[in-house]
Amino acid sequence: MSHTDPTLLDAEALYAALLDQVKAGLAGAHEPAIVGIHSGGAWIAERLAHDLGMQDRCGVLDVSFYRDDYAKKGLPAEVKPTNIGFEVAGATILLVDDVLYTGRTTRAAINELFDYGRPARILLAALVDRGGRQLPVAADFVAAHTRVAPGEALRLKQTDDRRFHLTIEHESA
Repeated sequence: MSHTDPTLLDAEALYAALLDQVKAGLAGAHEPAIVGIHSGGAWIAERLAHDLGMQDRCGVLDVSFYRDDYAKKGLPAEVKPTNIGFEVAGATILLVDDVLYTGRTTRAAINELFDYGRPARILLAALVDRGGRQLPVAADFVAAHTRVAPGEALRLKQTDDRRFHLTIEHESA
């Protein structure tokens, strides 16, 4: 698998590629629904739901209380409410995150999803996979693979006109 220089990533082009993958991957799925992980994954999920005509089957998770490092990291400044307004049990859930890294956020999101019911299937979509997994998690749909230097993080930003941009920032401890 080839890795793209993170400074060359065009978030809008990556979104278009991810949309194409998701559209093909959800074709014929049983009761498909989209759930985004706050915040970047939620932005992507909302846009996917709009572009796929699935606005009524779109939800958002904030996994802050489900993380296994909650005691160490504490709560982020902005905890957003989880909002899932459809039946999870028996559905095909497309779980969406912006950047796949250690796998811990994905694990927390799956744990939280199961509190809402047992989905028939969970598929994972990520705009970017930056490697560095600590858990055996792999995305079903991913637009790009990249690496960033230790101590740096890839962050998705959304402008007022809902366009996506990726930046590289220094991680906080």
